[in-house]
Parts: sequence; structure tokens; C-alpha cells
Amino acid sequence: MEIIQTKRADLNGDGVIDTIYLTGEKEKPQDIFIRNIALEIEDGKTRKITKITFSNNAGYNPRLFIGDFNKDKIDDVMISIDSGGSGGFGFYYIYSFAGNISRMLFDNEEFNQEFKYDVIYKEGCKVQVYSYQLKKTYIIDVSEKQKGIYAEIYNKNCKLLKPTSGFVPGLNNLYPLATDEPGSYNLLAISRVIGLYGADTLGYLETVLEWNGTKFVPRTETLKIN
Repeated sequence: MEIIQTKRADLNGDGVIDTIYLTGEKEKPQDIFIRNIALEIEDGKTRKITKITFSNNAGYNPRLFIGDFNKDKIDDVMISIDSGGSGGFGFYYIYSFAGNISRMLFDNEEFNQEFKYDVIYKEGCKVQVYSYQLKKTYIIDVSEKQKGIYAEIYNKNCKLLKPTSGFVPGLNNLYPLATDEPGSYNLLAISRVIGLYGADTLGYLETVLEWNGTKFVPRTETLKIN
């Protein structure tokens, strides 16, 4: 086990700076893939260590970000891990330690369960993306692809030849998004809209999340066409 990154902040709100360690294991010193990634908090006053483990605890480039996400004026900890897979997914967790009580504020798996989408190919070389969470529909024009990879599902007049669907596989990236209040952050979640196969990226859903006192909820969502 080795220390990957160290940060210092008052996480429990007692006015004393705590030390935050991100730890993990490598098979060889030169490896960039890290296993058994964990978070360890050393209380600045008592020196007590609190250890947090994750359901997805292996990957690349694990890193910490410190900021107030739940608007209680006390810093929280965000952990980001790149999966390294072809889908470009990331694993993300946010924890609060206010009052010396560890509480998970965000988990990418919960996000993926809540934010579901349908991606359906329609007549006229149009793809409809429907967000169940926001009850919102987006339309993507794919007529420029009709003579290429889409020739099997659209004829030259953009008539749909067979039922076809794409998908949104899950959260790709999560970024802290600064608010007008210093030290306070919302979240920017980015999910890829995939067409016929993995490399066929139709666009990116960008969802701004903010804490409502209980959980992160969507504030806005937009679709950026690829």
C-alpha cells in the first residue's frame, strides 16, 4: 500500500485541519494501474484514522478534490478514478465528514441507475434521445451519415429500413463546477450518447447537478451534438 495523493482541509468542522490520504497498491512500482484504492482521513485533533473503501476500487489516475458540495460550509472530498476501458468511464464518489460522521453524497452507480435514456432511430434520419429523469426529448440529425455507416438502416430518402436503437451506457466524466459562493461547488456530469456501435458517438449529455439538502438533483441538462 502506498500514498497516491495527500490533501489537507478541515473536513469535520472542528476548526482543526485534517489530513486526507488517497492510497492504493501497484504490482510493480512502474505500473499505472492501481488496485485497492481507498480514502483515509486522519483527524487533526485526535489523530484517529477513518478508512473508506469503494465498490469500484481499481483503475488509473485516482485523484482527490476538496470542496463544499452539500452547501454546509464544510469541505467534502471527491474521489475520481479512470476505468481505462474503451467506454471512457470513470468512477466517482463524494463524501462528507461533517461532525465526524462519514456520509456518501455521490456514487456514480446511483447516478447511472437514476439517469436512464432511450436512444431511438426515427424516420427522416433523426435520432430521438429521451431522458426519463427530466422527461425531456432531444433530436439528433444523422442525415450526413446516411451514405456511410447508416446506409443499412436508412435509404437515400432517409426512410427507416429497420427498427434501430442506440444507448447511453453511463457516466463518463464528473467535474466540480464552481458556484458564485467561494469554495462551493455543483457538479457537471457528462454521458456519451452512442449510436450503432461504441465508436459511433452521437453527442454528449451535460447535466448540471446541485445539492437540494438531501441529494444531488439535475438543475439543467443539454445535449451537445458530436
